[in-house]
Amino acid sequence: MSLLSERLKLPCGAILPNRIAKAAMTEGMATPDGRPTPELDRLYGLWSDGGAGLLIGGNLVIDRDHLERPGNVVIDRAPDADMMGRLRRWATAATRGGNHFWAQISHSGRQTPAVVNRHPKSASDVKLGLPGGQFGQPEPLTREEIAGLIDRWAIAAKACQDAGFTGVQVHAAHGYLMSQFLSPLANRRTDDYGGSLENRARLLLDVVAAIRAVTGPAFPISVKLNSADFQKGGFAFEDSLTVAGWLEAAGVDLIEISGGTYEQPKLLGIEGMEESAVQNVAPSTIAREAYFVDFALAMQARLSVPLMVTGGFRTRAAMEQALECAAADVIGLGRPMCLTTDAPKHLLAGAETLPRYEEGLGLVPGRLGFLKRFQVVKAIDGFAGIYWFYQQLWLLGHEGRADKDLGVFSAFRILEARNKAIMKARS
Repeated sequence: MSLLSERLKLPCGAILPNRIAKAAMTEGMATPDGRPTPELDRLYGLWSDGGAGLLIGGNLVIDRDHLERPGNVVIDRAPDADMMGRLRRWATAATRGGNHFWAQISHSGRQTPAVVNRHPKSASDVKLGLPGGQFGQPEPLTREEIAGLIDRWAIAAKACQDAGFTGVQVHAAHGYLMSQFLSPLANRRTDDYGGSLENRARLLLDVVAAIRAVTGPAFPISVKLNSADFQKGGFAFEDSLTVAGWLEAAGVDLIEISGGTYEQPKLLGIEGMEESAVQNVAPSTIAREAYFVDFALAMQARLSVPLMVTGGFRTRAAMEQALECAAADVIGLGRPMCLTTDAPKHLLAGAETLPRYEEGLGLVPGRLGFLKRFQVVKAIDGFAGIYWFYQQLWLLGHEGRADKDLGVFSAFRILEARNKAIMKARS
């Protein structure tokens, strides 16, 4: 039997039916006021039928003024009857295959698009270092506001539990608010939430404790954590190891290892990452499949909490090797699931490889590749490729199909128009 088929018992006692997870990917299919839709039900029903032991929803946000993108699901208060009914229908569709379904709960902080909030709240007033004006000037959260956010994380987690979600994931990676608090570059606070690593991790640990208090000991709590920010002077791998140890002591059931921020987007691919920011990893690793495996392997040497590794996996051999060497306990899949919703079933049945759809995506043609020396061009080109995957999810949710022949420019144009329509409906 393949290692991918093995069950996994989490510290809280919950059991994942196999070792494949659909990693969180932002869907953008909620109503303008942040409520789940039948399209989300359809999308997650397809994924539930696809054979993964775990599905993780993408960016369920706890503040409607701090969306990751227009179309996020929002739980920033106790749900009314309509919202609870929508959450229940979503959870029912997403678990119909006997798998787990966890809500990824998040706050975007300074990575909130300017069209949503020109002055978002963050750990401090350090603006995101990207050109083009897509993100505004942040304002530091007050102590009272931080306490309110901790309560909101707990309210959202409890609402999801009551609706039938089987767990939650706290998003502390990719430069969102939790990641901003962890980073010494973004967090310049001088109170109990800034300065030392212990203080910078305080919000994350307070949120985990608040969620555990309202959901009980048997409900899975996961954290998505950067292995590193890949920025010189930022959240380093040694910091990540220490925080992971604190999370284990706090009773977290699964840590997902990822990395990067919007400023150094390892989540978009290794291209453009500062060489000086690559920490404690063999140079040969950068070019190969499943980059974060080496970080996870170093973590496993010091931790016993189960680890999930996401990013770059395309071959069954690499997935099974990661499980066999104990670098990972769960393998996360993202982009392959945007077109092949039953990719886990194929792998469990013996498929050797998954398609790499992202090759060649971007607005800048190869003959003009020199233009990507300019940061703004590189950023637009990278996000255009992501928009292509966003549109595949929209097609799956609305029409039950994907379109691998869709043009990148068409996807970019469609999504920009949709975001404007959502924001107009919100106003």
